[in-house]
Amino acid sequence: MFAKLFWLVLGLILAGGGVVAVMIAVTYPKLPSMDELHNYQPKLPLQVYSSDGVLLGQFGQEHRIYVDFDNTPKLLVNAILSAEDERFYEHGGVDILGIIRAALGNITTGHLQSGASTITMQVARNFFLTTQKTFTRKFNEILLSYKIEHSLSKDQILSLYINQIYLGQRAYGFAEAAQTYFGRPLDKLTIAEYAVLAGLPKAPSAYNPVVNPKRSHDREMYVLGRMLKHGYITQEQYDEAVKQKIIVARGTVKDFTDSGSYIAEMARQYLYPTYGDAVYTQGFKVYTTVNSKLQQAAYAALRKGILNYDATHGYQGPEQRVDLTPSSPDSTLDQTALGLFDGITDYGDLFAAIVLQVTPDSIDVILRNGNHLTFSGKQLDWVHKYLGNGAKSILPGSVIRVRQNNDQWQISQLPQVQGALVAMNPQSGAIQALMGGFDFTANSFNHVMQAKRQPGSSFKPFIYSAALEKGFTTETIIDDSQVCFPGGNDGGQWCPKNDDGKFLGPISLRQGLTLSRNLITVKILNAISPQYAISYVSKFGFSESQFQPYLTMALGANEVTPLQMAQAYAVFANGGYLVQPYFIDKITDANGKLLAQTQPSNIAQQSPVIDPRNAFIMNSILKDVAKYGTGARAWRELHRSDVAGKTGTTNDAKDVWFDGYTPDLVAITWVGYDQPKSLGRQFGATLALPIWIDFMRSALPTLPERQLAMPSGIVTEDGGTWKGDTEYYYEGSIIGKHNASGELGEEESGDNLSPQDSNASDPIAAQAAKTDSSAPAAVDNSTSRGDINDIIKNIQD
Repeated sequence: MFAKLFWLVLGLILAGGGVVAVMIAVTYPKLPSMDELHNYQPKLPLQVYSSDGVLLGQFGQEHRIYVDFDNTPKLLVNAILSAEDERFYEHGGVDILGIIRAALGNITTGHLQSGASTITMQVARNFFLTTQKTFTRKFNEILLSYKIEHSLSKDQILSLYINQIYLGQRAYGFAEAAQTYFGRPLDKLTIAEYAVLAGLPKAPSAYNPVVNPKRSHDREMYVLGRMLKHGYITQEQYDEAVKQKIIVARGTVKDFTDSGSYIAEMARQYLYPTYGDAVYTQGFKVYTTVNSKLQQAAYAALRKGILNYDATHGYQGPEQRVDLTPSSPDSTLDQTALGLFDGITDYGDLFAAIVLQVTPDSIDVILRNGNHLTFSGKQLDWVHKYLGNGAKSILPGSVIRVRQNNDQWQISQLPQVQGALVAMNPQSGAIQALMGGFDFTANSFNHVMQAKRQPGSSFKPFIYSAALEKGFTTETIIDDSQVCFPGGNDGGQWCPKNDDGKFLGPISLRQGLTLSRNLITVKILNAISPQYAISYVSKFGFSESQFQPYLTMALGANEVTPLQMAQAYAVFANGGYLVQPYFIDKITDANGKLLAQTQPSNIAQQSPVIDPRNAFIMNSILKDVAKYGTGARAWRELHRSDVAGKTGTTNDAKDVWFDGYTPDLVAITWVGYDQPKSLGRQFGATLALPIWIDFMRSALPTLPERQLAMPSGIVTEDGGTWKGDTEYYYEGSIIGKHNASGELGEEESGDNLSPQDSNASDPIAAQAAKTDSSAPAAVDNSTSRGDINDIIKNIQD
């Protein structure tokens, strides 16, 4: 009987072995080629950098930073081996002991379990197979593991694993995970942090330190214990690691930094038409002209200015309501609330908060990271109208915004008003900072490039510059008095007014621009003619088609973009030269091969577009604006003698501007609603200028204080200005104050002036509809600055 049983078992074993042998013989030749592993080309995202090497944004389905094995920290390698495959360097791809342990587990539980996979088997699965738990998949995985082991070295296999594995939060590979979870490079982490990362491959969601800190901690302790057991760390290192509190980077996973979002998207738009979806996988690197410190300063200044404005214009109520009904009897209120943050976005420092409890005197909220905040007393003054039972009241389940102002938390909201800030080097056209709106995630419309808005009084300098070319001087006297023109609404007259409703009488041209007197500017434009002005202002980079030959042009009734204003003001800042704005320095592939590079032009090799004497004199007037006039706050707060600029406010304050500069930096700020409506009793000086000052306060310390060199052909008059400063004239001009009758072609008062065009008084054109950005131009190896910056024109169009 025993003999029969023996031969039966032996026969079954031999038969089974034969079946396995046949399966191997049939399957092995059909296994995938190892070429994909030998020529590993990881999917790398498009990365956009500042000029000083800071990552501004990345775009790709898989966020990954490739790291060579030789540059991989040894402590991380040891943590991975401790967590995933302690016998990696001993087995041949399949750990028989591990399989036996897994088999015993399968028998015990009655279903397939994981636990026998080596690092090699995980590489096989990640590159060639699915994660489906079937016998066929496991069999193929084992065969592939043997094939991989015979094709690659152990270090090569481990390198593939370190760069390819998914670790949660859209992070692929350990280098990317280090940035995602801890915000630092891989070589800057601690032993405890390496243990956290090494614990992720087993179950990235379950052991995610952001959403499951308790389970992540337990897994971390397990990995540290294994590292100690195998001698990878000392007892002292272990004790220190166990004590370390893990602090992870929380918040919504984004493709870009909060401050660099708009410029990063511009770069993506530039590459996509040429490379298509390969942009997201081939690891292109775009190095922009943006300075990260100035970009952060622009981000902070614009948000501060808009939030300050919004805080004085009333709370709008909660954003939405979520259902706090527990999903199970065991769920706590906190657990229920934390599970509802998916799909609710943080907007920079405006954090989403879910209201848990409301009393007449307090509001208790929970943040995405699990922290609780309680608001009471004066903290509720702003929202007191919403503490009730109305449809828009703050109730349990309401989603509101909170932010930290200094050390104090306060209730806030996402502003409806928008803004823009662009800063550019006037000597080269290199864009140094660009904020296309308050928050890219909330509104990706790039107001710097695309928003066609009325510039108001900030357009006046170009009319004054044209007047200088027509024979006016800074001391030409013009009567600031009422004047009317035929052709107004309903066939009546158009009678422009000064903003303050007052008249100053006869004043100099310099004083007229310094104090932004509307009537002076209209009279000047009428004298030189709108047609001449349109032709002249095109020298500053504007298109003649942007303008209509009406006198309202004097008050900035035409529409321009903030970028156009930056280019135009740069002509005054650099002494008369038109520079082309550009934002891309160079583009490389993943291996650093140069694909395109901008060749900045040298204005010393260019011809000026306006008379350098004109630029110098206009600069002196615009410095007066920033010292004595509507922009006087700039000099008071910045204490710089080289600051110049002009405020701008349109009818009903639908748009407010400050366009200012030094010889080394032009900065333009604009604030308004996307659907134009009044900002209230606001001006460029009260809303746009403070934003500009905050930005320049960060930018100016890095720039020398210097004045434009006075060109030849200018004569001076000591004490000649209305403030007793030196006055400047073209050689051959009348020196000193003189009335405008000659230039105006009329009596000095200007009361009987008629428009140069019968339609000169047509009403200001309605705000143009916004346009979507179009596809930018293609990359070429021989790219000149003009080629690269077709994106500028295309985004505007």
